[in-house]
Amino acid sequence: MLNHSYQYPERNSLATPWPFNTIAQAAKLRAEQTPDAVAHYFEDGTCISFGQTWVDSMALAQSFKAMGLKKGDVVSFQLPNWYEAVIINLAASCLGLVVNPIVPIYRGHELKYMLNKAKARVLFVPETFRGFNYRHMLEQLRPDVPCLEKVIIVRPSSPGNDDYDSQLIYGKDLEPVEADMDEIKLLLFTSGTTGSPKGVLHSHRSLAWAIQNCCDFWSMTDGDKMFMPSPVTHITGYTFGLEVPYFNRTPSALMETWEVTAAARWIDEIGATVCVGATPFLQELTEHQSQSDTELSSLRLFACGGAVVPPKVIFDATRILPNCQAIRVYGSSETPIVTLGFLLPGQENLAANTDGHVFRYQVRIVNQGGHDAPFNEEGEVCARGPAMMCGYLDPDDNLDAFDDKGFFKTGDLGYLTKESALVISGRKKDLIIRGGENISAREIEDVLAGLGEVREVACVAIPHLRLGETVCAFLVSGGADVTLNDIRQQCADAGLAKQKWPQHIVLVDALPKTPSGKVQKYQLREQVSGLVVDSQQLMG
Repeated sequence: MLNHSYQYPERNSLATPWPFNTIAQAAKLRAEQTPDAVAHYFEDGTCISFGQTWVDSMALAQSFKAMGLKKGDVVSFQLPNWYEAVIINLAASCLGLVVNPIVPIYRGHELKYMLNKAKARVLFVPETFRGFNYRHMLEQLRPDVPCLEKVIIVRPSSPGNDDYDSQLIYGKDLEPVEADMDEIKLLLFTSGTTGSPKGVLHSHRSLAWAIQNCCDFWSMTDGDKMFMPSPVTHITGYTFGLEVPYFNRTPSALMETWEVTAAARWIDEIGATVCVGATPFLQELTEHQSQSDTELSSLRLFACGGAVVPPKVIFDATRILPNCQAIRVYGSSETPIVTLGFLLPGQENLAANTDGHVFRYQVRIVNQGGHDAPFNEEGEVCARGPAMMCGYLDPDDNLDAFDDKGFFKTGDLGYLTKESALVISGRKKDLIIRGGENISAREIEDVLAGLGEVREVACVAIPHLRLGETVCAFLVSGGADVTLNDIRQQCADAGLAKQKWPQHIVLVDALPKTPSGKVQKYQLREQVSGLVVDSQQLMG
């Protein structure tokens, strides 16, 4: 277990000012101070030093400069947890560019929208990943994205003028730009209740605080090793996978594709100590450990969030993983890591039954009357803190996002306890959280509404054995025979990512509605709450 002498940092304490303004300046500092120290581990057994990452990021920054990219321009990348993502992030920071990570599962439907919204000038994609050809997708997509000047192919099957390696210009020094810490450095798209992805804007300062909070609360040092299976295109993978090594000298191990046996073996091989990830990762790691001969003795902390975390998952993990304390945490792209778990002796129940200790955030629970709710009374969770986003890309999205005191309205329902614990009890936002991935029901409904036989459609979450939730579609078809295959073909034709395709459908004569005509989705959720989806199978 964690050292019993551990004490929480003061709630309102301020860290010593950082000796850098940008992550590029931090990378240069690490390269100068500890050039041979490991910055990142990779699954093929290789590891990369701070010195090497700095040399490579300078080479790519020179290329960006030669392309004519200027401070504030947007560089997008749709990559898995590869070394190239590390270098793109650092190189962009060298010139004061804005990075826009895009989840690899997205296809033409989503990608076109995001690139145009971001006004991205450059995009990095793999040639192929998990059997999908990104080069081919971009060839079809580029006429519809006029802002996109250059597509760079990472790890191509054969070299060419548009591949990643051909962009590197070695041998020239480049001093990282001086940046105001409040300048925007990250644009991250997240699905909202309207169905269209919202662009979340973070500054150098807000991201530094997101990392600082965790490093302080969890006592992370350069003696730790971060195991990171979460995609670097999510806020979790981005901060803990790409930035923590340079900010805190804590090396990260980037896992490309989650597979529990390989994950357990790798944790043992490198002696990983900390992991931040979604519920399925912790659940499968615990189940694997109970049936295998791996040690996992180095792992001291697993912070679990992003999807519903049943208390049993936390209790089981803390009991079965030999030296590890599992905790629940809560946050979002807009407000990264509002809570950071409970770690002290005697707080095991709080660690499992609440969503964590509020740290360096102010949290309001607003009841239906618009007033602050007392302890243990449910209301909408509103949060404000130094790690909070700067706002949304589209100014219109900000109109209802904050209250008059500057608190971000999360759309989640919950309550606070006297122990400064936050408990999330439900969601106002109409989102389906599939394995930590937010899926907008509205976006799927808009696609399915285009199917001729469908008169009305409403999508809700249905429990999933492994992923927590997945998509269930209620359809009014007017007597037509609509099958699950019909629905999936419609999604495929629309270019919707497979993770958003419904795994269960229910044909109904009519959808329950309010007198004003709004669909009462809580009734639909109740109908499927006793069912559990396991891959393609439905079980009672």
